[in-house]
Amino acid sequence: MQIIHLSNKKIFCLVFIFNIINFQLAQEKLEFVDLFNSKNNPKVSCYRIPSIITASNGDLIAAIDERVLSCDDLKSNRDINIVMRKSTNNGKSWHPIVRIVDYPLGESASDPSMILDKKTNTIFLFYNYMDLDEQKNIYYLKYISSNDNGNTWSSPVDITEQISKPSWKNDFKFITSGKGIQTSDGTLLHCLVNLQKGTHIFGSIDNGKTWFLNENPVSPGDESKIVELQDNVWMVNSRVNNLGFRYSHLTYDKGKSWISKEEKSIIDPGCNAAFIKINYQDSNLLFMSNINSKFDRREIVLRFSNDLGKTWSKPKVIYYGSAAYSSITLINENKLGLFFEMDNYSNNIFVSISLKEFLKEMGM
Repeated sequence: MQIIHLSNKKIFCLVFIFNIINFQLAQEKLEFVDLFNSKNNPKVSCYRIPSIITASNGDLIAAIDERVLSCDDLKSNRDINIVMRKSTNNGKSWHPIVRIVDYPLGESASDPSMILDKKTNTIFLFYNYMDLDEQKNIYYLKYISSNDNGNTWSSPVDITEQISKPSWKNDFKFITSGKGIQTSDGTLLHCLVNLQKGTHIFGSIDNGKTWFLNENPVSPGDESKIVELQDNVWMVNSRVNNLGFRYSHLTYDKGKSWISKEEKSIIDPGCNAAFIKINYQDSNLLFMSNINSKFDRREIVLRFSNDLGKTWSKPKVIYYGSAAYSSITLINENKLGLFFEMDNYSNNIFVSISLKEFLKEMGM
């Protein structure tokens, strides 16, 4: 028998190739559906900022920015609309693109996020608004709503005065894209970032008739997501720039005080992520999708926690290449739906993930 001796460099190369093959095999098991691609619409520069939710009847609604003139963000883009696609069969097929927020040229709407009020079956779709011709750099906070599972939508409602302060008028502020939540007592909760004043929780205790702002911000934190761990126990997971990892913030008193924690096991380059809690087979599980890199927006992963965020599983790579923002929804009791930006913002992918297979792969 011939014994082959390999140098450390060759061993490293073989391990690297083996890992790449494993990534590719993992991705081959997942069916990627490109919901929004500017190559299919030459009048649009790009689609960005994904948000997905499951309506009360089980329909999936995926919303996103339609950035017409350029891929620039709100404060430097005079034509951004909000568009959506809908699936009535758990994401197997999707209806055509529908524009649901469209202002005249010079006014833009950006960063969609949604909350389903399960008590009224109302979907709230929030966005940030700017009139770049008349009030450049002044951010307004608005929503539209649907009472028929996303088939039709209300006129815009401006809640800027309810969830911000007069002294914030000139501040860089925005509602985090993705989604908010409804707690066990019916309260609607979401995250608002003020880059000068911190990340605040806002919400409604009357099914969206009025909205409140929590006075005590979490810090550090940029774009953030909130879940209810147990009755009146909230956890916020935050993007933090230039650290290479994320932060979590815990409150036992509805945001009067916060306990902050470095999440160094969740590496992150400073990018919006998705964070949800679900009950699966009588277990409360947290799920997070984010970018598994300290410096670059590449390698989107999914991980879970079965101890309410005290520890997290190893990450499962969903896509090894360039990726960015993501949003998660529970499709049904057996599947998650992940909607994420891919390939330098050129594709916006929906993928259905079996909870049973994912958790088995993770060793649960």
